[in-house]
Amino acid sequence: MGYRVAIVGATGNVGREMCNILSERQFPVDEVIALASRRSIGKEVTFGDTTLKVKSLEDFDFTGTDIALFSAGGSVSAEHAPRAAESGCIVIDNSSYYRMAEDVPLIVPECNPGAISAYGKRNIIANPNCSTAQMVVALKPLHDAATIKRVVVSTYQSTSGAGHAAMDELFVQTKGIFVNDEPTPDVFPKQIAFNVIPQVDKFMEDGTTKEEWKMVVETKKILDPKIKVSATCVRVPTFVGHAESVNLEFEKPLSADEAREILREAPGVLVVDKHEEGGYITPVDCVGDYATFVSRIREDITVENGLNLWIVSDNLRKGAALNSVQIAELLGRDYLKKAA
Repeated sequence: MGYRVAIVGATGNVGREMCNILSERQFPVDEVIALASRRSIGKEVTFGDTTLKVKSLEDFDFTGTDIALFSAGGSVSAEHAPRAAESGCIVIDNSSYYRMAEDVPLIVPECNPGAISAYGKRNIIANPNCSTAQMVVALKPLHDAATIKRVVVSTYQSTSGAGHAAMDELFVQTKGIFVNDEPTPDVFPKQIAFNVIPQVDKFMEDGTTKEEWKMVVETKKILDPKIKVSATCVRVPTFVGHAESVNLEFEKPLSADEAREILREAPGVLVVDKHEEGGYITPVDCVGDYATFVSRIREDITVENGLNLWIVSDNLRKGAALNSVQIAELLGRDYLKKAA
């Protein structure tokens, strides 16, 4: 006997990936319901060999639905996640709306699976920000080994993190530049084609962006509140795949070789770290893969117990859809146990 699963925001980038990953990982489902706004009624998305007709979220009754994977933005989650949860459905929310709520667990299964036990407080589980998710997967085993004191991270985030329109803007601007069309920013504050933009999300009062704030507070909630985190988040002209340059300072000594061996054994991590031309992973290489890739592992001699890492992952997968499905798998295996 399988689960009845609803996917909210099924027509978006992440929603479609959720459908794909549920099918790829053979998540035990009896029924998958594709939900979106009324303007998407009748559109089609695929689940394995099945075509699903999109239904209206506003009119949907979640009674009898076991799990709902939400990926339709914070305002949608704020309105409809409590309605789903009150009906007995367990919500796994990909927006930022519930991440820092004290009574909502924020889960990366490779890092803090035990925290999911608190899901019953509101029947809502939060999925972290895409940049945070891939980083903490790599940091967790290193933190367990040598205790991370401080993290300095610079991100190189693809346009897909901002949705379909953002990817289209990169494509149109790139094509237009070759025929001398003047790029017109719409989704992004400046030209994205052949450029990098040191702003992801809105600015806060202290000069950081919301994306940078998310990386700080979410890392603390998932791994350890004592870790100090400094983040600079940058949008780059790629379609899929986020990359991160990460500098770590530990309480205890940890060599690059030791870190490399620890990461090779870590769940969800794949080390590709050859000291030769092309012996590392780039965003193009990671597209469609489940793993969080770690390359360029090396010691930072400017600080005591320092390491540098290069971390790359498919942001639509581990950064969003895959992590949501992994949460559902953890929930089903350890708590719901409906499909033995």
